[in-house]
Amino acid sequence: MLKGKKILLCVTGGIAVFKAAALTSKLTQAGAIVKVMMSGSAMKFVTPLTFQALSRHDVYTDTFDEKDKAVIAHIDLADWADIVLVAPATANCIGKLAGGIADDMITTTLLATTAPIWIAPAMNVHMYENRIVQKNMMTLKTLGYTFIEPGEGFLACGYVAKGRLEEPEAIIARLEEAFSE
Repeated sequence: MLKGKKILLCVTGGIAVFKAAALTSKLTQAGAIVKVMMSGSAMKFVTPLTFQALSRHDVYTDTFDEKDKAVIAHIDLADWADIVLVAPATANCIGKLAGGIADDMITTTLLATTAPIWIAPAMNVHMYENRIVQKNMMTLKTLGYTFIEPGEGFLACGYVAKGRLEEPEAIIARLEEAFSE
């Protein structure tokens, strides 16, 4: 069901970046065409080379570092995608998007795309439950964004609670459902 589907994966900075690498690999193995954007914070956890190897495509990290000078990358990628998936999505990225802030490659692309945007939050349970974060998510849901709720379990901070990035297999199952409709 994912064969030939164009998925733009936007990876923002949290420890769950390692799961985004596994997700990239599994999506590619399923036949999806995956292109990856990474925030500066995401690159502190995993290098772009990892995603380049797993996706077999260039990784985009900077609005002003154009791979092809004849193409405006964030607009080209926004137009290219069948679906945009933000995973992991930090509270910072969710807040920027809810406020219409476009100050990096990921947020400018998110505001430029007409493709469906799916958001998979991953953060500490107290951040996730924070009223501001919940309000930002509700704003985005009202605007038509789709959320993949975080899982419950052991968090990097030591808590056992809701906040983990959903498992790659569960995210893929949701995407397959969406593409089959």
